Amino acid sequence: MSLSQKVEEVKALLDSVNKSYTPVIFANSFGAEDMVLTDLIGRNFPNISMFTLDTGRLPEETHSLMKEVEDRYNIETKIYFPEPVAVEKYIAENGLNGFYDSIALRKSCCFMRKVEPLKRALKDKRAWITGLRRDQALTRRDLEESEFDADNGLQKISPLLNWSLSDVWAYIKDFNAPYNALHDQGYSSIGCAPCTRAITPGEDVRAGRWWWEDPETKECGLHLKDKK
Repeated sequence: MSLSQKVEEVKALLDSVNKSYTPVIFANSFGAEDMVLTDLIGRNFPNISMFTLDTGRLPEETHSLMKEVEDRYNIETKIYFPEPVAVEKYIAENGLNGFYDSIALRKSCCFMRKVEPLKRALKDKRAWITGLRRDQALTRRDLEESEFDADNGLQKISPLLNWSLSDVWAYIKDFNAPYNALHDQGYSSIGCAPCTRAITPGEDVRAGRWWWEDPETKECGLHLKDKK
């Protein structure tokens, strides 16, 4: 299937979701995949709102991209922050970078900085849109393009699930979509600054996220299926 056909499929899905699940919201992390969706939504679906999670540890390049998106598309991206009291308690008990000490501490940091704010962002919504792709990680292979998110109580839509990384960058190039400057420095996946590094040629695209952990544990909790 050509890129143009894939783009039309995504637009058709977004149109359907927009009509069937209002209010729907796009969770924008400002990674490469999300910039494809930002461009498509910004050009075609101005009534689909956007939000982002500012963990308090984001790189400056991500903040710069937020401003560029706001200026280019005239879009207001609502920003959700972690609860200050929870952050202060975590740091007092575990240190500023305690997430390096164990998987449990890393996941509790992710919960505080991402999962809890996400629940606030999704409150009263009927569906949320993500930029997930199936081949990004072992933990994402069983995701569906449209599925009920039991943890958050609404439909979860991943329009780029079957896109390849080359599809993503072909779109960014063809449509001159903005992207995070860290990608030009070898970063393939971008999250919090202390938990993200550049990768070397031949490494997996998610190798730079939580690089001290095994691939099977490399999720923050935002996209894990309810196993109950």
